[in-house]
Amino acid sequence: MQKKNIGLMYALSFLQGMVFYASVATLYRQSVGVSLFEITVIESASLALSLMLEVPWGVWAERMGYRRTMCVCSALFFVSKVVFWRADGFGMFLLERLLLAVVISGLSGVDESVLYASCEEKDMQRVFGRYSALGTAGLMLASLICSVWLGKNYRLMGLLTVLSYGAAVVCTLFLSEVKPPEREKRQVGAQFRAHLREMLHTPGLLLLVLCSAVFLESAHTVTVFLNQVQYARCGWSTSAISAAYVLGTLLGLCSAASDRVCARLGTGRTGRALLLGSALSCGLLAVTRSGWLSLGCILLLCLAQALYGPLAGAMENRLVISRERATALSVHALLQDSVAIGVNLVLGRAADAGLPLAFILCGVMCLAALALFSGALRRTGQGG
Repeated sequence: MQKKNIGLMYALSFLQGMVFYASVATLYRQSVGVSLFEITVIESASLALSLMLEVPWGVWAERMGYRRTMCVCSALFFVSKVVFWRADGFGMFLLERLLLAVVISGLSGVDESVLYASCEEKDMQRVFGRYSALGTAGLMLASLICSVWLGKNYRLMGLLTVLSYGAAVVCTLFLSEVKPPEREKRQVGAQFRAHLREMLHTPGLLLLVLCSAVFLESAHTVTVFLNQVQYARCGWSTSAISAAYVLGTLLGLCSAASDRVCARLGTGRTGRALLLGSALSCGLLAVTRSGWLSLGCILLLCLAQALYGPLAGAMENRLVISRERATALSVHALLQDSVAIGVNLVLGRAADAGLPLAFILCGVMCLAALALFSGALRRTGQGG
């Protein structure tokens, strides 16, 4: 059962990574009159809904079982891609992100819990890394197809994404349950308070959760939204932008090597180097108009995200002591979403005022994440 579940989760990650329009999503939204600030408003609305649903979804997942939760969320994921395929303005794009919020809050903690329950603890970071890498591989393949064959055919990109997500739904039907539904039905509020106390009293856990929220949202904003505008600012064509996106996506495969890098350098040194390098990259993006230098900085940010994700995921899961793992991780995600909403709105407003200002703020946030990470290491003793 364990190997079958891990294989199906790997296939799910690959298929849901195949978002064919990802490399031009910002430019597409702009082409129908959606501004950068409106894009960040949509993202923030999505995060706000995720925030409200995080803990209830975690509790429901414990009651329904992880397999059924994965099936429901994958089906809603499929519906959200159908909406994006047909979207032609702000309202439809907002609806798609709201559906996505329901999905993300539902899957939050559940996919990691399925993987955690299906592997040995010594293999956890490697399994998490491969899971992330396969999602990246799917995205890379889709971006490559977009760059070479699809051009600006946005509707076809959307349709191909719908087909991939439909196949992902089928994969979830064959998962085996790793945690039967809870018979005891505790109140959502009681579970939230219990897991919040656990997070606050576990040494270093709160700092680690805050670090991940600040860094990953800042890096995500640069590598998914602002990168396309920066390349266009440097005079690059749509084809060149798509090719750059493929390169960035390719680096996401390095998440599979996160455990080996940490084993060689140490968790602490690896994390600090990634966060400091990200801060320097954002600083350079703020002052350069060189397309090639911009590409190098953005690729470094992609690499940092890829290596940091499994590292932080493994650290966080080791600190969770509750049997209700999905609910505990949902409480962590609730805090992360709360922080991410603020980060997203600040960076969106800054980008509308001027792209260099947004990059400077991203650099400051990476430095703040570095301070939080160092504090978490001192309290947990998980790495030097």
